[in-house]
Amino acid sequence: MSSFFQQITSRSQSINSLLCIGLDPHLKELNLPSGGSGSTEEERAEAAYVFCKRIIDATHPHAVCYKPNAAFFEAIGTKLGCATLRRVIDALPDGVPVLLDVKRGDIGSTASAYADACYDDGHGLGADGVTLSPLMGWDSVQPFVTGKYANKGAFLLCKTSNPGSNDLLALSLRDEKTLFEKIAHLADKWSRRAESETPSSSSTTDVNTPRLGLVVGATDPTALSTARAAAGPDVWILAPGVGAQGGDLDAACRAGLNDDGSCMLVPVSRGVSRAEDPGEEAKRLKEGINAARSTVLQSKKGGQKRGRGEEIAPYQQEFLEFSLSEGVLKFGSFVLKSGRTSPYFFNAGLFSSGSALHKLGKSYAAAIMASELVDKDGKVKFDVVFGPAYKGISLGALVCAALYSDHGVDVGFAYNRKEAKDHGEGGVLVGASMASKRVLIVDDVITAGTAIRESHELLTKIDATPVGVAIALDRAEKRSLDDPLSAVQAVARDLAIPVVSIVALPQLQEYLRSSPDYGDDVLKLVTEYRSKYGV
Repeated sequence: MSSFFQQITSRSQSINSLLCIGLDPHLKELNLPSGGSGSTEEERAEAAYVFCKRIIDATHPHAVCYKPNAAFFEAIGTKLGCATLRRVIDALPDGVPVLLDVKRGDIGSTASAYADACYDDGHGLGADGVTLSPLMGWDSVQPFVTGKYANKGAFLLCKTSNPGSNDLLALSLRDEKTLFEKIAHLADKWSRRAESETPSSSSTTDVNTPRLGLVVGATDPTALSTARAAAGPDVWILAPGVGAQGGDLDAACRAGLNDDGSCMLVPVSRGVSRAEDPGEEAKRLKEGINAARSTVLQSKKGGQKRGRGEEIAPYQQEFLEFSLSEGVLKFGSFVLKSGRTSPYFFNAGLFSSGSALHKLGKSYAAAIMASELVDKDGKVKFDVVFGPAYKGISLGALVCAALYSDHGVDVGFAYNRKEAKDHGEGGVLVGASMASKRVLIVDDVITAGTAIRESHELLTKIDATPVGVAIALDRAEKRSLDDPLSAVQAVARDLAIPVVSIVALPQLQEYLRSSPDYGDDVLKLVTEYRSKYGV
């Protein structure tokens, strides 16, 4: 009998898909009178089965596996909840693996009982794999992947898609690795340990196939990339968060896929169940995932062909791509205020739609959280985000919102007016109090540094402490051929604070080196410009 992850691999290859369909029969979606209020357990059970069966019948040509969430079935009632879940599992077509979303985490006989309840084909649910919390260690995972269940598999919660996951999973350990990186490393280590305790045979599993995968949210491409690096190329990753939770599919694929464009499942529940035609939506999602992984594979081939340069993080890749799609970043011939002729131009004012502004805020937040503005315990080193008038006002608001939604960081927001208000509360400052607070200044670019210096002076006068600057693009070029410093370096030196950028000229150059969309001529012009003017 093939192991769980062998089934996943085989199914993925045979239907050319990485789509996992979630089966989450929310009570309010079951077409019961009054939203299910006052319904009997029998009515809820039948409605939940019909709800799931409709999705299964419509989507099975596109689904690598199905992921029923046990909680929604348990909520049906104590008599029929689990029975309905087993009924749904039995309704799945042969050859389609079942990943039971239960997130168990216990030890000893309790863990063994949970494993029997999930896997046993007689008195249990007959699932092929499960989701587990690994925080109690190997002995909480062992019963699910060894012994009589050596052919089963489990996805370990590693870095989940909810903002609160940063409270624990992003904490730094003594070796300066995060807790989720440790979990990612353990997935491979524990798989090998499971193999040593229950050696593979023709009737169980293959020694080269991991028995454990990881759950890493698509909402955090940086964490997804980090987890992939820590786990290695053969560990399957379940990446929830695409769709309703705002995860970006292209960024997730770049971060989570291995070099073969595989070993990552994208689970979607509400996006399919709430679609007018679940089958067409599943097909659209599968094709979208395949298009994204095709782009990733082409990009990897392009990078190998042209060689590698500076490292580029997933959030930087995403930022450059949507900047190009919005026309914010352009390649060509542009005469700058300095008189230089640049092969590229960046105009942040063209981030002018809701989707673009949303992505912009996420990119700033990702850059900040990956910088020295965060301490070893994962806590930011500032209390307030300050947006200098005028561009900085909207940018500061976006950054504050993204820090909270993506990273669970809740800080204050303030901005200034160009002219003092002579009525109402008066003054030039609006928003959170900054007196005796650590303040991060946010702007789009630093050209000469005048606006940042003026903001620094304003803040110090009210007894605030500027601790850093965050910008979108660092052109990383000398102020003049006789001056070895860039405007950004001069600000950092003169004000003694770090300046963090989403991307800089080196990342732009690396993007061109790996992108199949731009020829060697564009790369050559940017490379020559950097060679002449770059710091």
